[in-house]
Amino acid sequence: MTAPATTNQDQVVRTGADLILSDASDLLRNKTVGILTNHTGLLSDGRSIVDAVAQSGLCRIKALYGPEHGIAGDTPDGKIVDHIRHPGYGIPVYSLYGRIHKPTKEMLQGVDLLLCDIQDVGARFYTFISTIALCLEATAEQRIPFVILDRPNPIRGLDYDGPVRIPSLKSFIGWMPLPVTHGLTIGELGSLWNEEGWLGPENSTSSRPLKAQLEVVPLKGWKRSMWYDETRLRWVPPSPNMRTLSTAVVYPGLCFVEGTSLSEGRGTHSPFQIVGAPWVDPEKVLTHLRGFHTPGVSFAAEEFTPREIPGIASQPKHEGVQCKGIHITVTNRDMVKPVRLGVAVLAAFKRAHPDRTVFHVRRFDMLTGNPDVRHQLERNVPPEEICAGWIEELEKFGTVRSKYLMYS
Repeated sequence: MTAPATTNQDQVVRTGADLILSDASDLLRNKTVGILTNHTGLLSDGRSIVDAVAQSGLCRIKALYGPEHGIAGDTPDGKIVDHIRHPGYGIPVYSLYGRIHKPTKEMLQGVDLLLCDIQDVGARFYTFISTIALCLEATAEQRIPFVILDRPNPIRGLDYDGPVRIPSLKSFIGWMPLPVTHGLTIGELGSLWNEEGWLGPENSTSSRPLKAQLEVVPLKGWKRSMWYDETRLRWVPPSPNMRTLSTAVVYPGLCFVEGTSLSEGRGTHSPFQIVGAPWVDPEKVLTHLRGFHTPGVSFAAEEFTPREIPGIASQPKHEGVQCKGIHITVTNRDMVKPVRLGVAVLAAFKRAHPDRTVFHVRRFDMLTGNPDVRHQLERNVPPEEICAGWIEELEKFGTVRSKYLMYS
């Protein structure tokens, strides 16, 4: 679903990281802080949030906390990240993508305030927001203030779409009951989770739900209709395979392919924009795609061979084997509906190769958030009908979402 758009003006967007040391510096003064961040936590002058806070003299940094891919952002998808010591500051860097996803009491010992500065991509299963949610829960339990330095949603703040994740499919790639795209910034998400009582056990009947001492340092100059490249902020790939904004545009739907026997293009130059397998007949797939409504993109046949790329792709599907499939090009990003695109692409492959397009049930369902999508794809239900099935829950989410919009 889409909220009304506004006209963008040629202006500079300032992130919460840029403002914490000026407009909101009192939040840090004389504190002992922890920082949840990674390589995307940069100020407009190019300094990392860690360096900027350390150099400010306002406070002392006790520890750092890193999400998936590590604090440097160079660990491949799904690979465990270990705790380390920061080479420059000698402080602990705790990994929240390993045996532990939620900071322990010991990890937060002596921390007066936890600061968060991470660039998200706007999809429920992108694990950074799960890490943020779990840190918010941990600080609520330990009564430690949590400050989110807000950043833009790179695929705009207008659209929200896809199934709302059902309780039985709660996982680290779907910690909160969100649709696939939510159209919110991390600051807006944090406020929604905190105010709606979403922290702690799901469906809790407690009369006193867990609540954090949350503060959001908002963006300046950002409008919901802005794509990331309209903000004048430098694109820093949030993860090794999220190399371009075009990838982020289609990712919320094409990531569904991870839960199938098809390659999603990892180990190639265009992850999430190439889909295929050794046994695919591209022309059959393209014939089916032509019958579906997929605005804003074009399709072409593609041959590719997934290969390991150090620091980017480790053991990609069909590694070293020539694959055939399709390449997806974004032609008008304002028209792309990524979740519906993902459903249409999988419907085309399933119809072209019904026996070989296999769903890895648990993984696929965790990505979509509802098994109905898989069941309907297996029955060749038209994509438009599949997508109509989640509208009622999506509208309920939209009503809640509207209360937490911080930007026009």
